[in-house]
This record gives sequence, C-alpha cells and structure tokens, in this order.
Amino acid sequence: MNAIRRDETTDNLHSLYVDQWDWERVILKSDRNIDFLKDIVSKIYAALRETESYIMSKYPSKTTRKLPDEITFITTQELEDRYPDLSGKERENKIAKECGAVFLMQIGGKLKSGKKHDGRAPDYDDWALNGDILLYYPLLDCALEISSMGIRVDENSLVEQLTVENCLDRLELPFQSALKAGELPYTIGGGLGQSRICMFLLDKAHVGEVQSSVWPEADIEQCKSAGIALL
Repeated sequence: MNAIRRDETTDNLHSLYVDQWDWERVILKSDRNIDFLKDIVSKIYAALRETESYIMSKYPSKTTRKLPDEITFITTQELEDRYPDLSGKERENKIAKECGAVFLMQIGGKLKSGKKHDGRAPDYDDWALNGDILLYYPLLDCALEISSMGIRVDENSLVEQLTVENCLDRLELPFQSALKAGELPYTIGGGLGQSRICMFLLDKAHVGEVQSSVWPEADIEQCKSAGIALL
C-alpha cells in the first residue's frame, strides 16, 4: 500500500508518504479468538527476528540484537492498570522499553477509566481481537509502532461497535450491509510499516533516511543541523 496523508504532522516517525505491506487472510469463524490472533502475531514476529538476523549477517558492525527472543502480549486495560497515571503514548513507551517487543491488544473501546487507549474505526477490527506491534527503539528511546492489525469485525461485533459509536447508519453501506448479512468471509489482516521497519533494522534516526518524501523547510533544516541526510 502506498498512500499520501496530506494532513499528517511530520516528524522522525511520520511522513506525508505512507508505505506498508498490507495483508488480509480469510479465516474460519472458529479462528476468531485470542489464541489464533497471538499465533499469527508470533509468526510475524518470527519473520522480523529472521530479517534482523539477515541484516546482521550483511552488516558485521551490527553485533547486538534489538529484538528479544519473544514478543510480550498485554491488553490496554492491563497496561492502564499497571501505569494509571500515564497517558496512552507514555504507557506504550514504558512497556516497550521494559519488554523490548510488545503486542498491545484490545484497542478501540473505553477502559475502566472511561477513556480510550486510542481510537479505532468501529467497522474495521474487532476491538476485542486486535492490537499493535510495538518495538522499543533505543536510538529514539521510544516505542515504534510497526503494525496495526487484528481479526476483523463479524456480524455481531460490527453491530455492537457501531452502536457504541452511535453510527448504526453505516449498516446501510454496501460493505457493512453485506457483512451483517453473512455474505462476506471472516478475515484477519493488518499493515506492516515498510519504512519504519527499515529505520529500526538499519538504525536510522529519521524516516526520511529510508524513503523519499516531501518535508517542511523546518524539518529539513533541523535534520541538516543534526547531520541527518534526507533522501
């Protein structure tokens, strides 16, 4: 997937140009559970680890792994319970630094505090069966989100989430109507940020070091002063 987000606020991790490996897989209704979701995440993470090994074999100077052996699974509610005084983004940075690699699950609904960890469309992922892959990036001392993914809504979770968000009128739209009628398959899918993965594996401080984009003059000058060469 290649796209332009013209209203994006650019920084080290955000560009007007978005490049992702988007994927979608048809599944059985019986696959719509946490264990299946975790299994898919573990396979993606294993591929990231294998890619890291390949990069290390090509660049002998890279002698230290950044990715831990296993990815940690935690829900947004568990994270709020652990760090109730932090914001959502601060919690992500904290848990990523603590664990190295995290799959943060169940994003979209309100937590016990009455707040959402982050927003998610009500007619896309099932909020009980989705999540983000976060990697701790030492160079920028932050959590790097490299994937947003999940098991997609079915006919029941679609109606439930649209009801919560007060937009049941969307059931009249072609996709939502077909899904509710049972005319579409159940799926799981997501996106993997190409440039962010390249940043992480190649130890780059700015996404503009691994992709060509358009940057505000202030960004260009700031990078120039820091010795960062934008493509």
